[in-house]
Amino acid sequence: MSHEIKKPEDIQVPPSSFLAKLPMLGGILAVAGLGATLGSAFGENKARAMFSYLWAFEVVLGIALGGLGWLLIDHTVRSGWGVVVRRLVETTSATLPVFLLLWLPIGFIGFHELYPWTHESDPILLKKAWFLSPGFWYARSFLYLLAWAGLGWFLYSTSIKQDGLGDNHAERERLIHIVRKVCAGGIILYGVTLSFGAIDWLMSLQPHWYSTIFGVYYFTASILAFFAFVILMSMALQASGALKTAINTEHFHDLGKFMFGYTIFWAYIAFSQFILIWYANIPEETEFFMVRNEGGWQYFSYGLPIAHFFVPFLFMLSRKIKRNRTLLATGAVWTLVMHCVDIYWLVMPNFGAHGEGHHEPHVAFSYLDFTALLGMTGVFLAVYGVLLNRNKVIPINDPRLEESLAHENY
Repeated sequence: MSHEIKKPEDIQVPPSSFLAKLPMLGGILAVAGLGATLGSAFGENKARAMFSYLWAFEVVLGIALGGLGWLLIDHTVRSGWGVVVRRLVETTSATLPVFLLLWLPIGFIGFHELYPWTHESDPILLKKAWFLSPGFWYARSFLYLLAWAGLGWFLYSTSIKQDGLGDNHAERERLIHIVRKVCAGGIILYGVTLSFGAIDWLMSLQPHWYSTIFGVYYFTASILAFFAFVILMSMALQASGALKTAINTEHFHDLGKFMFGYTIFWAYIAFSQFILIWYANIPEETEFFMVRNEGGWQYFSYGLPIAHFFVPFLFMLSRKIKRNRTLLATGAVWTLVMHCVDIYWLVMPNFGAHGEGHHEPHVAFSYLDFTALLGMTGVFLAVYGVLLNRNKVIPINDPRLEESLAHENY
Protein backbone atom coordinates (compact mmCIF):
# COMPACT_ATOMS: atom_id res chain seq x y z
CA MET A 1 0.00 0.00 0.00
CA SER A 2 1.22 3.49 -0.79
CA HIS A 3 0.25 5.32 2.41
CA GLU A 4 2.26 5.09 5.60
CA ILE A 5 1.15 2.48 8.10
CA LYS A 6 1.03 3.79 11.65
CA LYS A 7 1.92 1.42 14.46
CA PRO A 8 -0.87 0.97 17.04
CA GLU A 9 -0.60 2.73 20.39
CA ASP A 10 -3.25 0.73 22.28
CA ILE A 11 -0.82 -2.15 22.80
CA GLN A 12 -1.48 -3.13 26.41
CA VAL A 13 -4.49 -4.39 28.30
CA PRO A 14 -6.13 -1.41 30.04
CA PRO A 15 -5.85 -1.84 33.85
CA SER A 16 -9.56 -1.17 34.30
CA SER A 17 -10.72 -3.71 31.71
CA PHE A 18 -12.27 -7.09 32.37
CA LEU A 19 -9.20 -8.83 30.89
CA ALA A 20 -7.09 -7.24 33.62
CA LYS A 21 -9.19 -9.23 36.10
CA LEU A 22 -8.73 -12.48 34.19
CA PRO A 23 -6.03 -13.88 36.52
CA MET A 24 -8.26 -13.40 39.56
CA LEU A 25 -11.39 -14.78 37.88
CA GLY A 26 -9.47 -17.73 36.48
CA GLY A 27 -7.95 -18.44 39.87
CA ILE A 28 -11.37 -18.54 41.51
CA LEU A 29 -12.66 -20.97 38.87
CA ALA A 30 -9.51 -23.09 39.23
CA VAL A 31 -9.75 -23.42 43.01
CA ALA A 32 -13.48 -24.14 43.00
CA GLY A 33 -13.50 -26.49 40.01
CA LEU A 34 -10.35 -28.50 40.62
CA GLY A 35 -10.96 -28.50 44.36
CA ALA A 36 -14.31 -30.21 43.88
CA THR A 37 -12.99 -32.63 41.23
CA LEU A 38 -9.81 -33.71 42.97
CA GLY A 39 -11.63 -33.84 46.30
CA SER A 40 -13.89 -36.50 44.80
CA ALA A 41 -10.81 -38.30 43.46
CA PHE A 42 -9.98 -39.29 47.04
CA GLY A 43 -13.44 -40.70 47.71
CA GLU A 44 -15.85 -43.27 46.30
CA ASN A 45 -16.10 -41.42 42.99
CA LYS A 46 -12.38 -41.62 42.31
CA ALA A 47 -12.61 -43.32 38.91
CA ARG A 48 -15.38 -41.03 37.66
CA ALA A 49 -13.55 -37.94 38.89
CA MET A 50 -10.36 -38.95 37.13
CA PHE A 51 -12.12 -39.62 33.83
CA SER A 52 -13.70 -36.16 34.06
CA TYR A 53 -10.31 -34.70 34.92
CA LEU A 54 -8.60 -36.39 31.97
CA TRP A 55 -11.33 -35.18 29.61
CA ALA A 56 -11.00 -31.57 30.80
CA PHE A 57 -7.20 -31.80 30.65
CA GLU A 58 -7.23 -32.97 27.03
CA VAL A 59 -9.80 -30.35 26.01
CA VAL A 60 -7.80 -27.41 27.35
CA LEU A 61 -4.37 -28.85 26.52
CA GLY A 62 -5.54 -29.16 22.92
CA ILE A 63 -6.07 -25.38 22.68
CA ALA A 64 -2.55 -24.67 23.98
CA LEU A 65 -1.01 -27.30 21.68
CA GLY A 66 -2.95 -25.94 18.73
CA GLY A 67 -1.41 -22.53 19.40
CA LEU A 68 2.08 -24.02 19.55
CA GLY A 69 1.52 -25.84 16.26
CA TRP A 70 0.38 -22.64 14.54
CA LEU A 71 3.41 -20.74 15.83
CA LEU A 72 5.86 -23.37 14.60
CA ILE A 73 4.30 -23.37 11.14
CA ASP A 74 3.91 -19.59 11.05
CA HIS A 75 7.58 -18.89 11.79
CA THR A 76 8.83 -21.62 9.47
CA VAL A 77 6.91 -20.36 6.43
CA ARG A 78 7.70 -16.72 7.35
CA SER A 79 4.09 -15.67 7.37
CA GLY A 80 3.38 -11.97 7.75
CA TRP A 81 -0.39 -11.49 7.87
CA GLY A 82 -0.84 -12.88 11.39
CA VAL A 83 1.75 -10.79 13.25
CA VAL A 84 -0.99 -8.66 14.84
CA VAL A 85 -2.44 -11.72 16.62
CA ARG A 86 0.87 -13.51 17.17
CA ARG A 87 1.30 -12.32 20.76
CA LEU A 88 -2.10 -13.84 21.62
CA VAL A 89 -0.90 -17.10 20.09
CA GLU A 90 2.46 -16.93 21.89
CA THR A 91 0.64 -16.36 25.17
CA THR A 92 -1.52 -19.41 24.48
CA SER A 93 1.51 -21.65 23.94
CA ALA A 94 3.33 -20.07 26.91
CA THR A 95 0.74 -21.64 29.22
CA LEU A 96 2.11 -25.11 28.39
CA PRO A 97 4.51 -25.29 31.38
CA VAL A 98 1.53 -25.31 33.76
CA PHE A 99 0.28 -28.52 32.14
CA LEU A 100 3.27 -30.26 33.71
CA LEU A 101 1.54 -29.72 37.06
CA LEU A 102 -1.95 -30.38 35.75
CA TRP A 103 -0.84 -33.76 34.38
CA LEU A 104 0.38 -35.04 37.78
CA PRO A 105 -3.07 -36.19 39.03
CA ILE A 106 -3.41 -38.26 35.84
CA GLY A 107 -0.04 -39.93 36.31
CA PHE A 108 -0.07 -40.37 40.07
CA ILE A 109 -3.68 -40.40 41.30
CA GLY A 110 -5.78 -41.84 38.47
CA PHE A 111 -3.20 -43.95 36.65
CA HIS A 112 -4.67 -47.30 37.75
CA GLU A 113 -8.31 -46.22 37.31
CA LEU A 114 -7.80 -44.74 33.85
CA TYR A 115 -5.60 -47.28 32.10
CA PRO A 116 -6.66 -50.95 32.15
CA TRP A 117 -3.28 -52.18 30.91
CA THR A 118 -1.85 -51.30 34.34
CA HIS A 119 -3.81 -54.12 35.99
CA GLU A 120 -5.07 -56.39 33.21
CA SER A 121 -3.27 -58.86 30.98
CA ASP A 122 -4.19 -60.95 27.95
CA PRO A 123 -2.34 -62.20 24.85
CA ILE A 124 -2.77 -58.88 23.02
CA LEU A 125 -1.56 -56.80 25.96
CA LEU A 126 1.39 -59.10 26.53
CA LYS A 127 2.62 -58.31 23.02
CA LYS A 128 2.35 -54.59 23.80
CA ALA A 129 3.90 -54.87 27.25
CA TRP A 130 7.26 -53.44 26.15
CA PHE A 131 5.49 -50.21 25.14
CA LEU A 132 2.67 -50.12 27.68
CA SER A 133 4.91 -50.42 30.72
CA PRO A 134 4.60 -47.86 33.56
CA GLY A 135 8.26 -46.81 33.53
CA PHE A 136 8.41 -46.23 29.79
CA TRP A 137 4.99 -44.53 29.83
CA TYR A 138 6.06 -42.08 32.54
CA ALA A 139 9.34 -41.32 30.77
CA ARG A 140 7.55 -40.61 27.50
CA SER A 141 4.94 -38.46 29.22
CA PHE A 142 7.52 -36.24 30.87
CA LEU A 143 9.37 -35.94 27.55
CA TYR A 144 6.22 -34.70 25.80
CA LEU A 145 5.39 -32.20 28.52
CA LEU A 146 8.94 -30.85 28.74
CA ALA A 147 9.25 -30.54 24.95
CA TRP A 148 5.98 -28.60 24.67
CA ALA A 149 6.75 -26.40 27.66
CA GLY A 150 10.24 -25.65 26.35
CA LEU A 151 9.13 -24.78 22.83
CA GLY A 152 6.16 -22.70 24.00
CA TRP A 153 8.13 -20.69 26.54
CA PHE A 154 11.09 -20.16 24.18
CA LEU A 155 8.89 -18.67 21.45
CA TYR A 156 7.06 -16.45 23.92
CA SER A 157 10.14 -15.20 25.80
CA THR A 158 12.11 -14.56 22.60
CA SER A 159 9.26 -12.48 21.21
CA ILE A 160 9.06 -10.48 24.45
CA LYS A 161 12.80 -9.88 24.29
CA GLN A 162 12.39 -8.53 20.77
CA ASP A 163 9.97 -5.89 22.07
CA GLY A 164 12.75 -4.22 24.03
CA LEU A 165 15.35 -4.09 21.27
CA GLY A 166 14.20 -0.78 19.80
CA ASP A 167 16.23 0.06 16.69
CA ASN A 168 18.78 -2.71 17.19
CA HIS A 169 18.05 -4.29 13.81
CA ALA A 170 21.02 -6.65 13.88
CA GLU A 171 19.93 -8.27 17.14
CA ARG A 172 16.32 -8.47 15.95
CA GLU A 173 17.38 -10.30 12.80
CA ARG A 174 19.59 -12.63 14.83
CA LEU A 175 16.68 -13.60 17.10
CA ILE A 176 14.39 -14.10 14.12
CA HIS A 177 16.95 -16.39 12.49
CA ILE A 178 17.27 -18.45 15.69
CA VAL A 179 13.49 -18.73 16.03
CA ARG A 180 13.09 -19.94 12.45
CA LYS A 181 15.75 -22.61 12.91
CA VAL A 182 14.20 -23.79 16.17
CA CYS A 183 10.73 -23.89 14.60
CA ALA A 184 11.88 -25.84 11.56
CA GLY A 185 13.19 -28.63 13.78
CA GLY A 186 10.47 -28.07 16.35
CA ILE A 187 7.76 -29.05 13.88
CA ILE A 188 9.17 -32.58 13.76
CA LEU A 189 9.48 -32.77 17.54
CA TYR A 190 5.97 -31.38 17.93
CA GLY A 191 4.43 -33.82 15.46
CA VAL A 192 6.05 -36.86 17.08
CA THR A 193 5.35 -35.88 20.69
CA LEU A 194 1.77 -34.80 20.04
CA SER A 195 1.01 -38.05 18.20
CA PHE A 196 2.52 -40.24 20.90
CA GLY A 197 0.93 -38.13 23.63
CA ALA A 198 -2.47 -38.82 22.09
CA ILE A 199 -1.62 -42.52 21.85
CA ASP A 200 -0.41 -42.79 25.44
CA TRP A 201 -3.07 -40.71 27.17
CA LEU A 202 -6.13 -41.31 24.98
CA MET A 203 -5.71 -44.36 22.75
CA SER A 204 -4.37 -46.52 25.59
CA LEU A 205 -7.62 -46.02 27.48
CA GLN A 206 -8.74 -48.82 25.15
CA PRO A 207 -5.43 -50.67 24.76
CA HIS A 208 -6.54 -53.34 22.29
CA TRP A 209 -7.54 -50.68 19.78
CA TYR A 210 -5.10 -48.87 17.51
CA SER A 211 -5.23 -46.33 14.72
CA THR A 212 -2.27 -45.08 12.72
CA ILE A 213 -3.84 -41.63 12.22
CA PHE A 214 -5.11 -41.02 15.74
CA GLY A 215 -2.33 -38.50 16.39
CA VAL A 216 -3.41 -36.53 13.31
CA TYR A 217 -7.00 -36.67 14.55
CA TYR A 218 -6.05 -35.13 17.89
CA PHE A 219 -3.84 -32.51 16.21
CA THR A 220 -6.69 -31.48 13.92
CA ALA A 221 -9.13 -31.24 16.83
CA SER A 222 -6.60 -29.18 18.79
CA ILE A 223 -5.69 -26.63 16.15
CA LEU A 224 -9.35 -26.22 15.19
CA ALA A 225 -10.21 -25.42 18.81
CA PHE A 226 -7.24 -23.06 18.98
CA PHE A 227 -8.44 -20.99 16.03
CA ALA A 228 -11.86 -20.69 17.65
CA PHE A 229 -10.20 -19.56 20.88
CA VAL A 230 -7.93 -16.96 19.25
CA ILE A 231 -10.88 -15.49 17.35
CA LEU A 232 -12.80 -15.01 20.59
CA MET A 233 -9.73 -13.74 22.47
CA SER A 234 -9.00 -11.19 19.71
CA MET A 235 -12.55 -9.89 20.02
CA ALA A 236 -12.30 -9.82 23.81
CA LEU A 237 -9.05 -7.87 23.58
CA GLN A 238 -10.65 -5.26 21.36
CA ALA A 239 -13.67 -5.05 23.65
CA SER A 240 -11.28 -4.32 26.51
CA GLY A 241 -9.83 -1.37 24.61
CA ALA A 242 -6.66 -2.76 23.03
CA LEU A 243 -5.72 -3.19 19.35
CA LYS A 244 -9.01 -1.66 18.25
CA THR A 245 -7.82 -1.03 14.70
CA ALA A 246 -4.74 -3.26 14.46
CA ILE A 247 -6.83 -6.43 14.26
CA ASN A 248 -9.35 -5.73 11.55
CA THR A 249 -11.91 -7.49 9.38
CA GLU A 250 -9.17 -8.80 7.08
CA HIS A 251 -7.47 -10.65 9.94
CA PHE A 252 -10.74 -12.05 11.26
CA HIS A 253 -11.56 -13.18 7.74
CA ASP A 254 -8.32 -15.18 7.56
CA LEU A 255 -8.79 -16.65 11.03
CA GLY A 256 -12.28 -17.66 9.96
CA LYS A 257 -10.87 -19.32 6.83
CA PHE A 258 -8.47 -21.35 8.95
CA MET A 259 -11.28 -22.43 11.25
CA PHE A 260 -13.40 -23.36 8.25
CA GLY A 261 -10.52 -25.26 6.62
CA TYR A 262 -9.66 -27.28 9.71
CA THR A 263 -13.34 -28.13 10.16
CA ILE A 264 -13.12 -29.87 6.79
CA PHE A 265 -9.79 -31.48 7.65
CA TRP A 266 -11.19 -32.79 10.97
CA ALA A 267 -14.08 -34.43 9.09
CA TYR A 268 -11.69 -35.89 6.51
CA ILE A 269 -9.46 -37.49 9.16
CA ALA A 270 -12.43 -38.70 11.23
CA PHE A 271 -14.07 -40.32 8.21
CA SER A 272 -10.78 -41.80 6.98
CA GLN A 273 -10.20 -43.41 10.37
CA PHE A 274 -13.73 -44.80 10.44
CA ILE A 275 -13.89 -46.13 6.90
CA LEU A 276 -10.54 -47.94 7.10
CA ILE A 277 -11.50 -49.64 10.35
CA TRP A 278 -14.98 -50.53 9.07
CA TYR A 279 -13.60 -51.92 5.79
CA ALA A 280 -10.86 -54.05 7.41
CA ASN A 281 -13.26 -55.33 10.10
CA ILE A 282 -10.46 -56.37 12.50
CA PRO A 283 -11.87 -57.02 16.01
CA GLU A 284 -9.12 -55.08 17.82
CA GLU A 285 -9.94 -52.03 15.68
CA THR A 286 -13.73 -52.24 15.48
CA GLU A 287 -13.89 -52.42 19.29
CA PHE A 288 -13.45 -48.64 19.38
CA PHE A 289 -16.62 -47.99 17.40
CA MET A 290 -18.59 -50.88 18.90
CA VAL A 291 -18.50 -49.41 22.41
CA ARG A 292 -19.54 -46.07 20.92
CA ASN A 293 -22.54 -47.59 19.21
CA GLU A 294 -24.50 -48.57 22.31
CA GLY A 295 -25.57 -47.28 25.69
CA GLY A 296 -26.53 -43.87 24.32
CA TRP A 297 -23.11 -43.24 22.82
CA GLN A 298 -24.54 -43.98 19.38
CA TYR A 299 -26.25 -40.57 19.49
CA PHE A 300 -22.84 -38.95 19.91
CA SER A 301 -21.45 -41.08 17.08
CA TYR A 302 -24.25 -40.14 14.72
CA GLY A 303 -24.47 -36.55 15.91
CA LEU A 304 -20.82 -35.54 15.71
CA PRO A 305 -20.57 -35.66 11.89
CA ILE A 306 -23.65 -33.45 11.69
CA ALA A 307 -22.92 -31.00 14.50
CA HIS A 308 -19.14 -30.90 14.19
CA PHE A 309 -18.94 -30.85 10.40
CA PHE A 310 -22.08 -30.23 8.36
CA VAL A 311 -23.50 -27.47 10.57
CA PRO A 312 -20.28 -25.40 10.88
CA PHE A 313 -19.31 -26.18 7.27
CA LEU A 314 -22.55 -24.78 5.87
CA PHE A 315 -22.57 -21.91 8.36
CA MET A 316 -18.98 -20.81 7.67
CA LEU A 317 -19.11 -21.33 3.91
CA SER A 318 -20.06 -17.76 3.08
CA ARG A 319 -17.41 -15.03 2.90
CA LYS A 320 -19.84 -12.66 4.62
CA ILE A 321 -19.99 -14.87 7.72
CA LYS A 322 -16.23 -14.70 8.18
CA ARG A 323 -16.31 -10.90 7.87
CA ASN A 324 -19.19 -10.41 10.32
CA ARG A 325 -17.79 -10.47 13.86
CA THR A 326 -20.99 -11.49 15.59
CA LEU A 327 -21.56 -14.43 13.28
CA LEU A 328 -17.87 -15.40 13.32
CA ALA A 329 -17.93 -15.39 17.13
CA THR A 330 -21.02 -17.62 17.02
CA GLY A 331 -19.15 -20.09 14.83
CA ALA A 332 -16.14 -20.00 17.16
CA VAL A 333 -18.26 -20.69 20.26
CA TRP A 334 -19.98 -23.57 18.46
CA THR A 335 -16.60 -25.00 17.44
CA LEU A 336 -15.31 -24.92 21.04
CA VAL A 337 -18.46 -26.66 22.29
CA MET A 338 -18.06 -29.35 19.63
CA HIS A 339 -14.41 -29.74 20.60
CA CYS A 340 -15.53 -30.52 24.15
CA VAL A 341 -18.09 -33.03 22.86
CA ASP A 342 -15.55 -34.65 20.54
CA ILE A 343 -13.00 -35.25 23.32
CA TYR A 344 -15.80 -36.42 25.63
CA TRP A 345 -16.70 -39.04 23.02
CA LEU A 346 -13.07 -40.19 22.97
CA VAL A 347 -12.66 -40.46 26.74
CA MET A 348 -15.90 -41.24 28.53
CA PRO A 349 -17.09 -44.50 26.88
CA ASN A 350 -14.09 -46.13 28.59
CA PHE A 351 -15.33 -45.33 32.09
CA GLY A 352 -16.22 -48.49 33.97
CA ALA A 353 -15.64 -50.73 30.97
CA HIS A 354 -12.59 -52.40 32.53
CA GLY A 355 -11.52 -53.83 35.83
CA GLU A 356 -13.59 -55.01 38.77
CA GLY A 357 -17.28 -54.29 38.53
CA HIS A 358 -17.01 -53.38 34.88
CA HIS A 359 -20.18 -52.73 32.95
CA GLU A 360 -21.29 -51.97 29.45
CA PRO A 361 -20.44 -48.35 28.68
CA HIS A 362 -23.38 -45.98 28.77
CA VAL A 363 -23.81 -42.23 28.83
CA ALA A 364 -23.88 -41.00 32.42
CA PHE A 365 -23.18 -37.31 32.86
CA SER A 366 -21.83 -36.11 36.18
CA TYR A 367 -21.39 -32.81 37.95
CA LEU A 368 -17.68 -33.73 37.96
CA ASP A 369 -17.58 -33.09 34.21
CA PHE A 370 -18.64 -29.51 34.88
CA THR A 371 -16.30 -28.91 37.81
CA ALA A 372 -13.31 -30.46 36.01
CA LEU A 373 -13.78 -28.35 32.87
CA LEU A 374 -14.45 -25.25 34.95
CA GLY A 375 -11.30 -25.79 37.00
CA MET A 376 -9.05 -26.66 34.09
CA THR A 377 -10.29 -23.66 32.11
CA GLY A 378 -9.75 -21.51 35.17
CA VAL A 379 -6.09 -22.51 35.50
CA PHE A 380 -5.51 -21.90 31.79
CA LEU A 381 -7.20 -18.48 31.83
CA ALA A 382 -5.44 -17.42 35.04
CA VAL A 383 -1.99 -18.15 33.59
CA TYR A 384 -3.01 -16.69 30.24
CA GLY A 385 -4.27 -13.54 31.95
CA VAL A 386 -1.06 -13.05 33.95
CA LEU A 387 1.09 -13.34 30.82
CA LEU A 388 -1.23 -11.20 28.71
CA ASN A 389 -1.34 -8.35 31.24
CA ARG A 390 2.41 -8.42 31.89
CA ASN A 391 3.55 -7.41 28.39
CA LYS A 392 2.50 -5.71 25.18
CA VAL A 393 -0.29 -7.53 23.36
CA ILE A 394 1.41 -7.19 19.97
CA PRO A 395 5.03 -7.86 18.88
CA ILE A 396 5.70 -4.17 18.32
CA ASN A 397 9.24 -4.63 16.92
CA ASP A 398 8.53 -7.47 14.53
CA PRO A 399 9.86 -6.42 11.08
CA ARG A 400 6.71 -7.76 9.41
CA LEU A 401 4.25 -5.86 11.62
CA GLU A 402 3.68 -3.21 8.96
CA GLU A 403 2.85 -5.93 6.43
CA SER A 404 0.33 -7.41 8.84
CA LEU A 405 -1.29 -4.05 9.60
CA ALA A 406 -1.71 -3.43 5.86
CA HIS A 407 -3.02 -6.94 5.12
CA GLU A 408 -5.96 -7.26 2.76
CA ASN A 409 -7.90 -10.18 1.31
CA TYR A 410 -8.43 -10.07 -2.43
